[in-house]
Amino acid sequence: MTPAARLQAAIEILDEVIASARDDGPPADTIVTRYFKHRRYAGSKDRRAVRELVFRAIRRTAERPESGRAAIVGLATSDPQLRDLFGQPRGPEPLQGDEPGSEAAFVPAWLASELSPLVGADEWPALLERAPLDLRVNVAKTTRDELLKEFADAAPTPISPWGIRLPADSRIDDHPAFASGLIEVQDEGSQLIALACGATGSERIIDLCAGAGGKSIALAAAAPDATILATDSNRARLSRLRPRAERAGAEIEARLLNPPRELDDLSDWRGTADLVLVDAPCSGSGTWRRNPEGRWRLMPERLERLTAAQQHLLDMAAELVRPGGRLIYAVCSLLSREGAGQIDRFLERHSSWISEPTAIAAGRSDGAGRLLTPAHDHTDGFFVARLRRPC
Repeated sequence: MTPAARLQAAIEILDEVIASARDDGPPADTIVTRYFKHRRYAGSKDRRAVRELVFRAIRRTAERPESGRAAIVGLATSDPQLRDLFGQPRGPEPLQGDEPGSEAAFVPAWLASELSPLVGADEWPALLERAPLDLRVNVAKTTRDELLKEFADAAPTPISPWGIRLPADSRIDDHPAFASGLIEVQDEGSQLIALACGATGSERIIDLCAGAGGKSIALAAAAPDATILATDSNRARLSRLRPRAERAGAEIEARLLNPPRELDDLSDWRGTADLVLVDAPCSGSGTWRRNPEGRWRLMPERLERLTAAQQHLLDMAAELVRPGGRLIYAVCSLLSREGAGQIDRFLERHSSWISEPTAIAAGRSDGAGRLLTPAHDHTDGFFVARLRRPC
């Protein structure tokens, strides 16, 4: 492919990404892979170059662009070499006068006021920086020191005692340590959420929004004698837990919930759980460095639905915790409404519950919880709070 043809390919892919963001379709990575699956003539250098263009345009643009062309025109405003490719054979149509492109920004304008006060404009660039690849060591099977020897360019994560950090774009899916269940891909922030749970002994634990089970498996490694129930309302996500748990050697029960009758599905656990982890669905604003097109997917009405779902999950979790037990609430979000504000509202509804310090040496105090951010902690962005039901 010529450079001009690569630029045209990026425009076509971005058109699909924009439509997918609008319609809640597949992520940009999937769209890029699918695009080249049907274009076998493109070599590996072509694929890398086009992918880089696509993600440069996505990271540059906070608001969802009108078109892929508008996103690339915006990118070309500060790159004369890209501007020169317009109008070349197999490339985009020539630029039309001062044809407008999408504006550069880190955060959508409507969302800036929703960010935690801790996330000032000086921290915004870090929200879009490329993230490293973090691994969690399966401490039920091995030690971090042993596994550090197995990876080139590896370093221990600064905060989590379970973590190993590799450069961005590292591949580990064919590594023997992955195949044998000694490691899992998990950002250090997610590892810290599992650590904040303080799972011990033979506790009864519910991971209420388990998804594919990453935190359930981390809890099982930390407390091998615990009884762990992983639940979710999404069958496809939950189905990915079993092979991951088997690879890790973790005994975890998976249970599909049926909204709005989740408490009926959990009647045998009601009021008996020592720990309930609510890693709730959220805006994903803390993971923009991994999923920058997430900014294009988030709209005010979706945020309203998410915060309502978080409230529902917290109230449901409160019914499952035994007297004296604890509830850990976490969201990969930097928005006050989903983090500190959500816990403030919970404590208004459940005034006898007690807010406790989280057992992690990271982040900054944010209301009744702690906030981790890419700029301050070099992790994905997370809010986490620990609550205890009175005896």
